[in-house]
Amino acid sequence: MTPDAGRAAGPDAGPARDTLSDLVAASLRDVPDFPSPGVVFKDVTPLLADPRAFGAVVEALAARHRDAVDLVAGVEARGFVVGAALAHAMGVGFVPVRKAGKLPGETVSVSYELEYGSAEIEVHADAFVGGERVLLVDDVLATGGTAVAAWDLLERVGGDVVAFECVVELAFLGGRERLAGRTVGSLHVVD
Repeated sequence: MTPDAGRAAGPDAGPARDTLSDLVAASLRDVPDFPSPGVVFKDVTPLLADPRAFGAVVEALAARHRDAVDLVAGVEARGFVVGAALAHAMGVGFVPVRKAGKLPGETVSVSYELEYGSAEIEVHADAFVGGERVLLVDDVLATGGTAVAAWDLLERVGGDVVAFECVVELAFLGGRERLAGRTVGSLHVVD
């Protein structure tokens, strides 16, 4: 999938020249040296605080996948916010993909490498009956480590992941290439 070049959705969409990508870009904040020196973090919390921008993001993602998935899975933490709102808008359930040690009950986990360290994520062992079509969502696609780990984890516990969607894609970090052969969508691409 390519970035959405269409108009922002909703009655308060603003001037016709505003594309959804422009709306997302205008709602981001760069945070230098976070979480470690040399990293410029793309903060989506201003977008989440703007009902027009957040609503347009949720509606655009819902329109891409409405009636095509049974569940939405969101990666901790901002992927929870986007994913839960998206699941609600689509009328489907939500599955949290959490950092290790945060879910009660039996879990399945995977460790993976990030651009600035390593991490471990987990999901409930009984998150799927088996074969449910799942849309995986996160706020940002960077190197792709988290997206690949989450996708593989969800499939290991019985989900059929049909696509990964993010609000912002940092194309210069090559995450899409790590997800080669899988359906990937983003609303705003930073080259």
